Amino acid sequence: MTWLRSFLYTAFLFLSVPVHATGVLLLSPFGHRVYYRVAVNWAQVNLWMLRKLCGLDFVVEGLENVPARPCVLYWKHESVWETMAGALVLPPQTWVVKRELMWLPFFGWGLALLKPIAINRAAGRTAVKQVISQGQERLAQGLCVVIYPEGTRVLPGQERRFGVSGAALAKAAGCPILPVAHNAGDFWPRRSLLKRAGTIRVVVGPAIDPDGLTPEEITTRGREWIHATTVRISPGRPAPQPFARRVARA
Repeated sequence: MTWLRSFLYTAFLFLSVPVHATGVLLLSPFGHRVYYRVAVNWAQVNLWMLRKLCGLDFVVEGLENVPARPCVLYWKHESVWETMAGALVLPPQTWVVKRELMWLPFFGWGLALLKPIAINRAAGRTAVKQVISQGQERLAQGLCVVIYPEGTRVLPGQERRFGVSGAALAKAAGCPILPVAHNAGDFWPRRSLLKRAGTIRVVVGPAIDPDGLTPEEITTRGREWIHATTVRISPGRPAPQPFARRVARA
């Protein structure tokens, strides 16, 4: 039954994309604030359906740590789940994404209007400069910038070196980094159809002030806090193992 419910939810998720992407496209003349609500509604509908069909809910701790001004959001990246939940529980935002996502029918078309920073992950320093330049523009527009510093989704218990682009952006813009840890991968692992029932824990950490720190020091503080918090909320996980593939510098 769990597999059937997971399949039905996945089908619903895929079908919801063209519906909401079309809504974003149709409402684009009315401005970002209006069609961004469509993206938030997509997250609301899908997380509601996930709870009803698969019994998978979530709780959030630490919302008192969210700064009053736009910031850089460091999300642990393990699942599709956090790409939806972020827009629902945290302030208006955009995302650093791989440029290939922009080429997807409907999803990419809608995403393009949400002011993402679409990078070529193989571009190295050029990608970092793009994140800094466009990220400052997005922050000035009142949007938080979401960065998945590991560069890709990893399995629970895996570790991947954090890229420095988020810290470099925070340093250049003079804004804090807000680290976010969760254990979504325990319930909805990457590249898996199965969604296990339970409650995902999300913890929003204390903001990291970049003043007086190098980008490397900022990155280290964010990584260490996310790692320690993830271990705390997922005590049954295997011991962390390094991620063997090439590291994305952005």
